Amino acid sequence: MKRPGIKKIIIRTLSFLLGTLAFTIVLYFVCSLFISTDLEKRLRAENRMYEEAFSHLWDHSEMLQDAIAGLQYKDNDIYGLVFHANAPQVDPMGSLDVYYASDTIPESRLASYTDSKADALLERTVAVDAAFGRILRTVASENYAYPPMRIPLDSVSYPQVGASMGQKINPFYKAFVFHSGIDFVVSRGTPVYATADGVVGEGTGHFRTLGNLVEIKHKSGYTTHYCHLDDMYVKRGQKVSRGQKIGTVGMTGKAYAPHLHYEVLKDGVHLDPVNYIFASVTPGEYANMLFMAVNTKQSMD
Repeated sequence: MKRPGIKKIIIRTLSFLLGTLAFTIVLYFVCSLFISTDLEKRLRAENRMYEEAFSHLWDHSEMLQDAIAGLQYKDNDIYGLVFHANAPQVDPMGSLDVYYASDTIPESRLASYTDSKADALLERTVAVDAAFGRILRTVASENYAYPPMRIPLDSVSYPQVGASMGQKINPFYKAFVFHSGIDFVVSRGTPVYATADGVVGEGTGHFRTLGNLVEIKHKSGYTTHYCHLDDMYVKRGQKVSRGQKIGTVGMTGKAYAPHLHYEVLKDGVHLDPVNYIFASVTPGEYANMLFMAVNTKQSMD
């Protein structure tokens, strides 16, 4: 009997291998289509559960979006009636960084502007260093007293900051009237704290317009007023410490709603209190507070 040649053996081997491979592939697809493992069964069941849950979540999501839109509308309506301004957005100053709107400036002009600014900044470096030196020497002196720089309330966020000092719309007269302090819109009964060490002044008492008022005399000619209080826990001539509880927020006197009207004076002259609260919050939170204080057009008293 004649033995097959090498060529035929190779062809038969290849044919056998290809046939086996094809059979394996067909068998795999048949098994995958009609036979499922326990893991695949569990995964299919989970997928069906997720599909059902997704349809319900989608309906809930649309309902939440409608509810949020309604709340935003009401919020804007309330702020419009009370402050004559739109309700604060989340982090109103967050989009303003050093590169804000820089993409609208041609590169050549931006480079020229940057170069001129750099030269001007270099020229002012000596003056800035000298100013810091004077500040450090002043702070280090024995007779120096820090101004009242604590926020008179705990856990105040920027949406609770109302109008600061300046010409603001009075809620009762509906006309621009000078506003001598800053408003913090918080709940009635919220504790009020002294913003620096001092002595309770003779101006403490009840007044027709400012209601229950606590006056604290501080060093270096500073005075702070805490107005429209419900309760007053200090009396005239009493020494108080920074952070000491002196009363609670109310709406005594002529107040549009419960809030704290806070004033800072230096030698009898009113100063803008928003300039004296930055030490109690982060720079980002202070930027937002400053934004709210400047842009709120109506006061609460």
